Amino acid sequence: MSNGTFRKFKGEFFLLIVTLFWGGTFTLVKDALPDISSMLFIALRFSIALLLVLIFKWKSIIKNFDKDILPPFLLGVLLFIAFATQTVGLKFTLATKSGFITGTSVVLIPIIQTALERRVPGKASVLGILLVFIGLLFLATQGNTLTVFLNHLGRDFNIGDFLTLFCAVSYAFYVVYLDILSKKYSFWYLLFMQFAVMTLLSYFAALIFAGIKLETFHISFTNNLILSLVYVSIFATFISTALQTKYQKLVTPTKAGIIFSLEPVFAAVIAYFALNEKIGNFGYVGSVLIFLGLIISETFEGIVNGKK
Repeated sequence: MSNGTFRKFKGEFFLLIVTLFWGGTFTLVKDALPDISSMLFIALRFSIALLLVLIFKWKSIIKNFDKDILPPFLLGVLLFIAFATQTVGLKFTLATKSGFITGTSVVLIPIIQTALERRVPGKASVLGILLVFIGLLFLATQGNTLTVFLNHLGRDFNIGDFLTLFCAVSYAFYVVYLDILSKKYSFWYLLFMQFAVMTLLSYFAALIFAGIKLETFHISFTNNLILSLVYVSIFATFISTALQTKYQKLVTPTKAGIIFSLEPVFAAVIAYFALNEKIGNFGYVGSVLIFLGLIISETFEGIVNGKK
């Protein structure tokens, strides 16, 4: 195996590890939410990640503090909206459904880029979007027979699913904006600003939610909660971000897109074994359609644009 091939394989392997880390968050977060307020959970998660960034990269962060902080602040706001809606949504929907609905952000990104840059979306993007939309209808319909499916078409799309879809939209805007800012700011400074904004807004939201009685402010340090906080803050946030930053440049955009599209699949498999979640035959059909839509949108659009 040549050195170039080994580096490519190494990059793909670590991106697969990152995707696996991401896929595991849905089950662990859902399992921990009975023990803690949703906004407080996000606040603690990013407080730990923020502390780790400060410990390892404080010199790099200080060097860039003379730059305009408003754009990174707005980036952090977009990320907060995405995490807040996803985490609250997990209270009302399955981890499996949350994983696949969140994954639809992949096909929303080219739509947003098209709107901002006034470019016509490619055929692969259009086909991917169509498959994702049909998949969402299947995923939002319970039952195992055609009669039940037709009678309940789309009716099982609950508030948790809606919030998660809003998360996918917010995250798609976040990715597009991050692409713009990453050319102007150092990575660690951007990461610090996002984690800091996420932490502050989450604590503030936790107090507001408690004040208007939307959610009680509570925490019980159970094994589930401690395991979840350690996992999502260290593995799914800090380590994943570091690995992605280091190894994604070794992988082509098309292959990276395919690997990241496996996130909802990992989420579904983990939720099945850990939480015994089942979504019915049509739910599985919807999951497959969404996955195909993600793959087609990422793979063939990359090939058409010459980004193999």
